[in-house]
Amino acid sequence: MKNFVQPGANLTLPAPYDRLSGEGALIGSIFGVASNDVASGDDDVFVTEGVFDLAKAGSQAWTVGAKIYWDNTNKVCTTTATSNTLIGAATAAVAGGAGDTVGRVKLGIVA
Repeated sequence: MKNFVQPGANLTLPAPYDRLSGEGALIGSIFGVASNDVASGDDDVFVTEGVFDLAKAGSQAWTVGAKIYWDNTNKVCTTTATSNTLIGAATAAVAGGAGDTVGRVKLGIVA
């Protein structure tokens, strides 16, 4: 097929803000996880598919299958839909205590 460009699981995009390898970022409407440490405005490969352990709002409990959103103000994952961008679903439960600052997220469209 002449018009095929790439699978799309890994996209080279400009970082919208400084990111460390493994941190999430919202680039326009595309959410991805930085493959490398990257400064704002520099290009990096962002992974847009897969399951990742990502920073989350510490006070929230998550259930398996819960819709997960990106809070671009605080740069964390959340179950709060208002003013946030849907990025995937939780694949592991999290109790939600103040120390629970990481959650496991399957990136991609969810029903």
